[in-house]
Amino acid sequence: MVSRTQPSHMKKILFFWEELKATFWFFPVLIILIGIMMASGFIYLDTEFEKPDKWNQVILVKSADSARTILSTIAAAMITVAGTVFSITLVALTIASNQFGSRLVKRFMYDRINQVVLGTYVATFLYALLVLSVIRDNDNILFIPAFSVLFSLVISVGNILLLIIFIHHVSVSIQVDRIIADLFKTISSNIKSLFPEDMGEDRGDAKVWSQEEIVREMTLTHSEEILSPDSGYLQYVDSEGLIKELLEKNQFLSLYFRPGKYLVKEQKIGEIHSKGKLDKKDLEFIRKSLVIGKTRTHQQDAEFSIDQMVEVATRALSPGINDPYTAMTCVDNLTSSLCYLSKVKFPSSYRRDKNGQIRVITDCLTFEGMVNASFNQIRQFSAQVPSVLIRMMDGFITLDGFAKNEEQKKIIRKHAKMVADLAKNSFNENNDIEDLLKRYKKLI
Repeated sequence: MVSRTQPSHMKKILFFWEELKATFWFFPVLIILIGIMMASGFIYLDTEFEKPDKWNQVILVKSADSARTILSTIAAAMITVAGTVFSITLVALTIASNQFGSRLVKRFMYDRINQVVLGTYVATFLYALLVLSVIRDNDNILFIPAFSVLFSLVISVGNILLLIIFIHHVSVSIQVDRIIADLFKTISSNIKSLFPEDMGEDRGDAKVWSQEEIVREMTLTHSEEILSPDSGYLQYVDSEGLIKELLEKNQFLSLYFRPGKYLVKEQKIGEIHSKGKLDKKDLEFIRKSLVIGKTRTHQQDAEFSIDQMVEVATRALSPGINDPYTAMTCVDNLTSSLCYLSKVKFPSSYRRDKNGQIRVITDCLTFEGMVNASFNQIRQFSAQVPSVLIRMMDGFITLDGFAKNEEQKKIIRKHAKMVADLAKNSFNENNDIEDLLKRYKKLI
């Protein structure tokens, strides 16, 4: 998440930059371009500098045939291993998709080590081809790029070490404990950057304002519906840009959706109010402030990473997998994240400009919404799994100890009651029911 002090347009640029870095192809292409530049640089070095005699005798190749053989062998080996690396990655993706859900495949595809390994092997292949193409051995000219060949040997040794690292990394990355740990790390990083959110000046309004009250106070006489320009997930809202434009034009905006919600083309997503009649050009700045894409992203969508953790837990509880230990680990990590969220200040729905005037009413995340996202589905899938429901109750006890106000405690007790009611209706063993209810009594 970008700093609050950065200009609005910089935040939007950084959003797209983060999305670019998250693509599978960006880093491999970058490494390939570096490999091409290094080939050009070493060829230039070979043309401009004479080789020391001691190097010629011991380290550097002295014949064009030897140079061609070395480079041909390296090129063939690198492209073969690149294919092997790609195949291993696909196998890991298949395993991850079957066991943990297709949405987690994205995490494996965008894994930085996988990208670096694939890019490095393809870059080495292209480097060897480019250097091979400049070797000359005829009656008119003799050119042996000895430094370039030496460097190709060095990076080939490095690539062997990289292959060992890659195999180890893949074998570790598909282990469920590692996946859950990585998801928890993402959730923690995400919520620490998103909360408290900055979108205009938040004054912690105690009063509940209605859209009509704000319109009357600002004496705004005209309104226009805001329609979604496309179907897809709302990925980003340029909040600073919106506040600035609304202040300049003395307008007020009701935005009905937050990042992570799905929008349908031509769906009403908000309403803008002004003192004069608005045309389509006046609404263009709002559409430019929204980014709609085909998939959810974590940059402004705190629930996305939590949903991924929940998916791992619910799949573990499915009859085909039946792995309550994985679900319990997910519950532990979700509890830890919610303990942090119990201490933060959630953003107000009312976004004010620098003068204190409310400019936007928007849909915001709440502590209750985050608890619902974390535990509702897991509870629903755990009806016949006492160990998971008991672990959830333990999590509620821990979370209750971190709760800062009565409202949070009320939310926690609501979920604890739903778990207790489910246990009474679904557990077959009385001892399991007593064990869970003993924990529940600590909350009430």
